[in-house]
Amino acid sequence: MRVEKFVNILQASFFTGVPDSQLKALCNYLMDIYGVDGQHHIIAANEGNCAAIAAGYHLATGNVPVVYMQNSGEGNIINPLASLLNDHVYAIPCIFVVGWRGEPNVPDEPQHVYQGKVTLQLLKDMDVQTCIVGPDTTPEELEQTMLAFRPLLSQGKQVAFVVRKNALKYDGKITYANENTMLRESIIRHITQASGDDPIVSTTGKASRELFEIREAQQQPHDRDFLTVGSMGHASSIALGIALQRPEKKIWIVDGDGAALMHMGAMAILGAYKPANIVHIVINNGAHETVGGQPTVMRNIDLVTVAKGCGYPEALRVDTFDALDQALTAARAQSSLSLIEVRCAIGARENLGRPTTTARKNKEHFMAFLQK
Repeated sequence: MRVEKFVNILQASFFTGVPDSQLKALCNYLMDIYGVDGQHHIIAANEGNCAAIAAGYHLATGNVPVVYMQNSGEGNIINPLASLLNDHVYAIPCIFVVGWRGEPNVPDEPQHVYQGKVTLQLLKDMDVQTCIVGPDTTPEELEQTMLAFRPLLSQGKQVAFVVRKNALKYDGKITYANENTMLRESIIRHITQASGDDPIVSTTGKASRELFEIREAQQQPHDRDFLTVGSMGHASSIALGIALQRPEKKIWIVDGDGAALMHMGAMAILGAYKPANIVHIVINNGAHETVGGQPTVMRNIDLVTVAKGCGYPEALRVDTFDALDQALTAARAQSSLSLIEVRCAIGARENLGRPTTTARKNKEHFMAFLQK
């Protein structure tokens, strides 16, 4: 289905969400038509953030908002969905558009398999009526569904369109770029050289994929790396849990700007405990690159000042490899929590692969490495 037709059938004028590769057509269309103007479209920090923004929009206008997200974000919306939007509370109508990663019997990455299995059940448990949109869904079918949904929305209930792979199409060409020059894969290669045999906790998306391939290319073992392939935004908290129990080991975090933004409160907890054995590296390209390149607000945020305000004793920003190498060397020698923000270009290899080991094996090998 053409995404223009899909949006027209929704009859909505406000969208907020977290980008998803399954919804790339919708995301690109919204960026093409609205950008991130605030009046019609906002890319939020996380899905719960989206639900609250949508509630505020409804309170101000009386109109029905649309929240779009990957199904992995369902966990983030459960609290505002149950205790804010629900018709037993404030009865705030909302249309959810959910990318269905890990749909049963459709091959996908391991972190999506269970989430895909429970996607529809979670929505049902939250009293959200659903409609599955596939490549063969017709506009007429969707229009009939919206007719059935309208009375529910008028009662302050929520509905959802669960979107299968390749269900939406958009012909517009959107190019996402910034002025930075360093590529993330090269940045991570420098980090692996500086960290030596220290453990690394890497974030969701292409960063972990690139770390895995760098180890392969250098014929190095993978046991020192914990690849946080799911649970976006939680890599730094995982690292904190490790660092406090294993103070004799230097723990390196390879984070992304979208991930750090999604649960930025984690930085406050890190800053409060100040583990002297953590180096927190945020590779900031101002984009949700793994799912298409749509912008984050992090390109305009002074993350160094944020880190210092959260209590990080050391924090700096770099945008050249010479400055990066100096910062990495200094961080390894320091006995204090430090943050390095690395300004990064948007882009990755077309032939970038994925980890060939299972998530459980990664966990087992990493735990064994920590005991050495």
